[in-house]
Amino acid sequence: MNDQLLTTMRDLACLGIPVLPLRAGKLPFGNCRSCVDNACGGRPNMKLAGPCRCPAPCHGWAAATSDLLTVFSHPWRAAWQRAAAVAYHPGGARLTVVDLDNAAAVAWARKHLPATRTVTTTRGEHWIYRGAMRSANSVRPGVDIKSLMAYAVWRDHGTGTMVDLPSAVRALVEQEETTPAPGRTLPSPERAEWDRTVATGCRHTEAYVRTGLERGLAMVRARTESGAGSQAFGVASFLAAQHAQCPGPCGLDAIGQHIVAAAVAVGVPEAYAQRAVANGLSAGTGRAA
Repeated sequence: MNDQLLTTMRDLACLGIPVLPLRAGKLPFGNCRSCVDNACGGRPNMKLAGPCRCPAPCHGWAAATSDLLTVFSHPWRAAWQRAAAVAYHPGGARLTVVDLDNAAAVAWARKHLPATRTVTTTRGEHWIYRGAMRSANSVRPGVDIKSLMAYAVWRDHGTGTMVDLPSAVRALVEQEETTPAPGRTLPSPERAEWDRTVATGCRHTEAYVRTGLERGLAMVRARTESGAGSQAFGVASFLAAQHAQCPGPCGLDAIGQHIVAAAVAVGVPEAYAQRAVANGLSAGTGRAA
């Protein structure tokens, strides 16, 4: 095993940063025989940990972990012995990496984004912000966003002071949203209703939950031109965080479907709304998405 990779992997895991071995070409190791083609049940979208219980680093970024018992286990040690680099899951560490792939992209970032922790890469820079969001490639020439459901190559700790994720970065992925044509109303997806029967472990009053939900839905519905998807993520994250200390269940799935319906009603594609809300709920409760 490469001693430098071993040290890096251990140090990052001790900091609570989920790590993953990469093979040549900066690619994750392929799935084992039991997980090929998700025969294990897999994690098809990998928004949350799926049914796979394979001890090997299968399923790409979703295998990333900070559990030292796992990363030092026999299946993982076999992968580390052949690894060419260490990767990490930014979203799992509640971070977002703005991957600037060339000098022009770096120049654009220096003009339009707030300064933050910066890591030099082979061709450009990684700008790292505190906070998680949806990942997207090619949001503009030479710029990728790596956070939830993605991995980034670890290079070093970088320089500069890390700052909170700005709205300017979130706005880079809003181009995936659409709004309905004038006069057209999009149908809302069916949703489960939130009530006490689905929130038997919630420590909050029903009035508290309903008031917060209605205020959040109003914020999503107000974004009729753009940004409803990102607003849905923010609302889901905020509402979920209110229940982080509850014994549960708190009916967060039902709350999430109310938020999805509100986003779809103002034109966000349902699949995108579902992803945004699922990631928001995960971020709010502190689970790795």
